[in-house]
Amino acid sequence: MSEATMVERFLDVIEKEILPKTEKGISEGHKIFGAAVLLKKDLSLVIAGTNHEGQNPMWHGEVFTIKQFYELQQHPMPEECIFLSTHEPCSMCLSALAWSGFKSVYFLFGYEETRDDFDIPDDIRILKEIFRCSRPSRKSSYFDMKSILEIIHFLPLKETYLDRIRILKEKYIHMSEEYFSQKL
Repeated sequence: MSEATMVERFLDVIEKEILPKTEKGISEGHKIFGAAVLLKKDLSLVIAGTNHEGQNPMWHGEVFTIKQFYELQQHPMPEECIFLSTHEPCSMCLSALAWSGFKSVYFLFGYEETRDDFDIPDDIRILKEIFRCSRPSRKSSYFDMKSILEIIHFLPLKETYLDRIRILKEKYIHMSEEYFSQKL
């Protein structure tokens, strides 16, 4: 499967599956992070989820999606799947991904965007203050994690994908602002 096909599918899943769940979650007092699990063989959706921190501070988008995945009556093996996250997973979510067995992880927005554009600086602060690093390894014996934005820079239709991402980013910025306005 080509990287262009994968990127197109990832953006579709974020836009049509994760984002609507996140919009609903924001209205219930949850943050903007979401995730999905897709089958590697055909990129079909297994499950999509979003953040539920308003119910439990441990229910980050990735962790809650992993929970939902394992609650399915029948689910594929994690090694047969791709884990897709809207944001670069925090240290807790990275650990959850490592423990749950997902070997292929992709994300859209990096830590710096999460801090600068969505006003959520904790990922970088926790990495620096607790783990004494600025960025975890993206390749390990647990998983291989890739940035969708970094992949796009090598694709022929780069500007088309970047336009889609700009629109998605505007929506996520709006949702983040809405979330924080509810907290005031």
